[in-house]
Amino acid sequence: MVEHTMTKETLENRLTALCGKEISACSEKELYTGLLSLVQEMAKDKESNQGKKKLYYISAEFLIGKLLSNNMINLGIYDTVKNLLEENGKSLSAVEETEPEPSLGNGGLGRLAACFLDSIATLGLNGDGVGLNYHFGLFKQLFKDNKQAEEPNPWIENTSWLTKTDVTYKIPYKNFTLTSRMYDIEVTGYNNRTNKLHLFDMETVDESIVEDGISFDKTDIAKNLTLFLYPDDSDKEGRILRIYQQYFMVSNAARLILDEAITKGSTLYDLADYAVIQINDTHPTMVIPELIRLLTTEHGMEMDDAIEIVSHCCAYTNHTILAEALEKWPVEFFKEAVPQLLPIMEVLDDKVRRKFDDPSVYIIDKNDLVHMAHIDIHYGFSVNGVAALHTDILKETELNNFYKLYPKKFNNKTNGITFRRWLLHSNPELTDFITGFIGDGFKKDAEELKKLDTPVITKNLKQLYRLLDIKAQKKAELAKYLEETQGITINPDSIFDIQIKRLHEYKRQQMNALYLIHKYLEIKKGKKPTTPITAIFGAKAAPAYIIAKDIIHMILCLQQIIDKDPEVKPYLNVVMVNNYNVTLAEKLIPACDISEQISLASKEASGTGNMKFMLNGAVTLGTDDGANVEIHELVGDDNIYIFGDSSETVIERYKKANYCSKDYYDADPAIKEAVDFIISKKMLAVGDKENLERLYKELLTKDWFMTFPDFKSYCEAKEKAFADYEDRTLWARKMLVNISQAGYFSSDRTIGEYDRDIWKLR
Repeated sequence: MVEHTMTKETLENRLTALCGKEISACSEKELYTGLLSLVQEMAKDKESNQGKKKLYYISAEFLIGKLLSNNMINLGIYDTVKNLLEENGKSLSAVEETEPEPSLGNGGLGRLAACFLDSIATLGLNGDGVGLNYHFGLFKQLFKDNKQAEEPNPWIENTSWLTKTDVTYKIPYKNFTLTSRMYDIEVTGYNNRTNKLHLFDMETVDESIVEDGISFDKTDIAKNLTLFLYPDDSDKEGRILRIYQQYFMVSNAARLILDEAITKGSTLYDLADYAVIQINDTHPTMVIPELIRLLTTEHGMEMDDAIEIVSHCCAYTNHTILAEALEKWPVEFFKEAVPQLLPIMEVLDDKVRRKFDDPSVYIIDKNDLVHMAHIDIHYGFSVNGVAALHTDILKETELNNFYKLYPKKFNNKTNGITFRRWLLHSNPELTDFITGFIGDGFKKDAEELKKLDTPVITKNLKQLYRLLDIKAQKKAELAKYLEETQGITINPDSIFDIQIKRLHEYKRQQMNALYLIHKYLEIKKGKKPTTPITAIFGAKAAPAYIIAKDIIHMILCLQQIIDKDPEVKPYLNVVMVNNYNVTLAEKLIPACDISEQISLASKEASGTGNMKFMLNGAVTLGTDDGANVEIHELVGDDNIYIFGDSSETVIERYKKANYCSKDYYDADPAIKEAVDFIISKKMLAVGDKENLERLYKELLTKDWFMTFPDFKSYCEAKEKAFADYEDRTLWARKMLVNISQAGYFSSDRTIGEYDRDIWKLR
């Protein structure tokens, strides 16, 4: 790691001055506050306005995780600070524990956005993130009576990474105007410049209006607007609140973009020379009509000119194949919240109708629903998917009608992760192992990891066992951490089989749980695994997503049954970690043996957890879906466990609408036995009859995401993985191949492609 020019003595003097006392006399919280100030000073020194053209990456989520260590790594002072603290009897990991994790995201979408900001700065590109400053984030997850409960997740302290700026705007709604305030978080690049994450908030927001979990008055916009990410939209008030939130985000972004362009000398007719806007999923779509509105009403531009200019500035990233996730909002919602946008959207729709005689591509449909993705595709210059298979599916099926109209707009940008957080910080032992063989060039050029696939290591039993020892150490650390923080006891000598991601039926946590029921019943029959298995889940379900919460209930009930069964517990353990977040991911991912990536083929756009696991030496068990396809191509058949129906088979089955889950249930005794267990006496003794019966019926009568057709294949692949694990040399080689091929999935590579093909900042 390249060290900053600041010496240990200088660092010690600065930290002592900032804390007001000797390091050895400071509490962990005092050291955190001092280091935060020091890092902010150093980051500010690397701020840059270089580059005429600037990227604005607008996203509803930025799941940035704790920032102290990541920033110290990027600034080149991590090792020096760690050693300095140790010399004074202090632990950097203990200091890290005092840092609150920013509640600014939920899952892969937000984590990806965070990785992208890191890579944009690391590559020295002129680009900032723009979002909202949520006070309570999504929610803090609690488990009560084997069910998920939600509470606010506050994170903003008096001293934090947020810097209050002088930038404020008046944001107009139908019946009132709100005054915004911009807060900045420094985004440090690895040995490069510092960019910004701009987060907009309001000083009228009132945290005290939240009561009874995460419920609050959804109509009092001035007090609630930036309280929560994705407020519950199961009622009309919640859905309209989403419109208020999204407009607040994009109206502020649009004004900031225009102000900065004018300051740099833009006439606004040449805006595309000064600004490029990446619309991350459909949440920021309103930036298109809002920019057009501002250019026409406040800057005197003709409508056609404004539309043409904005269309050359905006690019859209599609993150989903699920129709439900492509936002569609009733016209009446815009009338109620932001009526000033409707005339613009009607003009945009009219232009589409004049050009194309195809209702499927209209912006406003016959039911008076506004299709947000349609705005992005018609009035942006680029549309990208986030994995090769995903982009192909968009072009061939889901967005085929648009692809025929605009074939040159469509392109693929396979997702990536930042290796600074997911290897250097999360797994320093593995980082040292890699550096010892190939040097530290991989920290800037991840493709250098390919050098690990060499006989010097693959044929060297001593080095292979070093790799296994590192994994064993990370498993022991995870076991200790879960014991200390959640009171969960797991066996570090067991196989760690981990599925961590947002709880959604298409990700099929229910299939994993059905296998575990099957395994439980097999052990009860005397068929015991050679090595014990620990199955770990981490996931939050959206508060209004009933079936997702039922799946969590099933897993927690199963966890309790196994925990109380002395016949099974020595061989099988099921654990659902509480309040899964980035901090937990940093512990879970380095400890994982088998990475569960079991989404229904053709439904997962990409995934990035699969990349993080692979980088840390886990072996993927998955369908040929999303970025699993590219992992499969890179590591080969022998170093991944692929199962299940192909995306083509699944798409065809949906097209024919001929899937009947009951047929599979009746035909396969193993499926029937596992599904029936959901409503067995054992489960009902620890669970809620309503929840369990609802999930049972859902699987038997719907099973929307086809767990049953893949179940047998899944069980076989999983058993094969467990059997292969017993050959430790074979398994170590599989680990090594996965690590060596992970370089392709660096977000630095992804961002380089975005810039080359879309942004053109350099």
